[in-house]
Amino acid sequence: MEQRRADNIAEALEERIFNGTYPNGERLDEVRLAEQFGVSRTPLREAFQRLALSGLVELIPRRGAFVRQPGPIELMEMFEVMSELEAICGRLAARRITEEALAELRDANSKCKAAVAANDTDRYYTENERFHRVIYRQSGNGFLEQEAAKLHKRLKPFRRQQLRFRGRMGQSMAEHEAIVAALSAGDSDRAGQVLRDHVAVQGEKFHHLMASLKSAAE
Repeated sequence: MEQRRADNIAEALEERIFNGTYPNGERLDEVRLAEQFGVSRTPLREAFQRLALSGLVELIPRRGAFVRQPGPIELMEMFEVMSELEAICGRLAARRITEEALAELRDANSKCKAAVAANDTDRYYTENERFHRVIYRQSGNGFLEQEAAKLHKRLKPFRRQQLRFRGRMGQSMAEHEAIVAALSAGDSDRAGQVLRDHVAVQGEKFHHLMASLKSAAE
């Protein structure tokens, strides 16, 4: 219950950072926010910790939590590493994935399709997250799974933001189907490539993401 409450607060604060309610450098007032959300400071501080993992908040000892928007180079570097980790997971999973896991991926995709039809980005992201976690697990490499999950969590606010761009959910859905096809066929090279392209933020995708961050900062 407490964890879910902290997650909900983190998502609400994330939204306010992206829409410019809290500009870059602003201090997040614990007392005021605790009153707004009707919670004690404990879940609020847990929410700050989650945002700090994503780089959206900087925690300064004895001063508090401050909004911090990552620069374009830092963000591009993180996505570059994430796309390569996903590619490795895909290559390994293509050799090791079970039929049960493939069924779970297809189930996640069917729920993603329903979310696209409903234009529900939050529901889409929840199933998208499950989809990727299955692939990390099916890589059969515990260390890789842990590192991929850690960076995935750090990039969560930005990946969620991407889904709001016009047409991105539908495009992501098509990419998911290509990923499942490659994994089902046991095609390691193809699975790695489609996952790399799915996650990489280049060209127009990067332009849209940076534009949204710039709007928030202004």
